[in-house]
Amino acid sequence: MGNSILLINGPNLNLLGTREPHIYGHTTLKDLETSSIEHAKSLGAEMQVFQSNHEGAIIDRIQAARGSVDVIIINPAAYTHTSVGIRDALAGVDIPFIELHISNTHAREKFRHHSYLSDKAVAVIMGFGVHGYGYAIDHAVKNIVAKKGNTASTEN
Repeated sequence: MGNSILLINGPNLNLLGTREPHIYGHTTLKDLETSSIEHAKSLGAEMQVFQSNHEGAIIDRIQAARGSVDVIIINPAAYTHTSVGIRDALAGVDIPFIELHISNTHAREKFRHHSYLSDKAVAVIMGFGVHGYGYAIDHAVKNIVAKKGNTASTEN
């Protein structure tokens, strides 16, 4: 496994660019995925991207990541507030993950204030718009992937 990041985008993020642009901006998911892959590559990491509106598909993808990625960056979108299944899947694969949100969920409706993932995440990034994806990638490479490399070299 070499410097690999999995980026997961949850429900309705396929509508980026057209859905509530006053909250989420005008960048499309395709543009966001392309720029994220390029940014990861510029830092020496490989990025896989995945988006689904279906909780089970997200859980399946998390489980399939075991042994093949170093870190998961996940924007669980609405599943942040409802999915114990995604929480359990992330805990079950023993891969560090970063929880990411385009908007500041604490500045929105009260039901969005609770996350089932935050207490298990190594970092939570929110409120920076799509720029948060770059910050998450930076953190993943500099603080997780790099430590993995240092650990591997000290164990030999």
